[in-house]
Amino acid sequence: MSVVHELKTWPVYFDAVERGEKNFEVRRDDRGFQKGDVVRLLRTREDHRSDRVEYDYNGKPKYALERRITYVLTGGQFGIEPGYVVLGLGPTDETAREGGNDAA
Repeated sequence: MSVVHELKTWPVYFDAVERGEKNFEVRRDDRGFQKGDVVRLLRTREDHRSDRVEYDYNGKPKYALERRITYVLTGGQFGIEPGYVVLGLGPTDETAREGGNDAA
């Protein structure tokens, strides 16, 4: 069974994933990321110093994307700091049916 990891993401990186220009995430390896898990990226506010997510009137994140982890490259090799991972991202079953973009 796959786990869903909610990750706050700065707008510049969130938008690149949404446009299909970025298909990876570099993250601290503090969640036990596994191939097949899902990352739910939550777009933070525009000011880049904020880690606050914008919510709609229903209390749901205004901007969210889901991607499936297709590969996990662990740190301590290839110039990646120990304690970090590079996650390869692909579509979830849902995003594949919708054509790739799934902003909430």
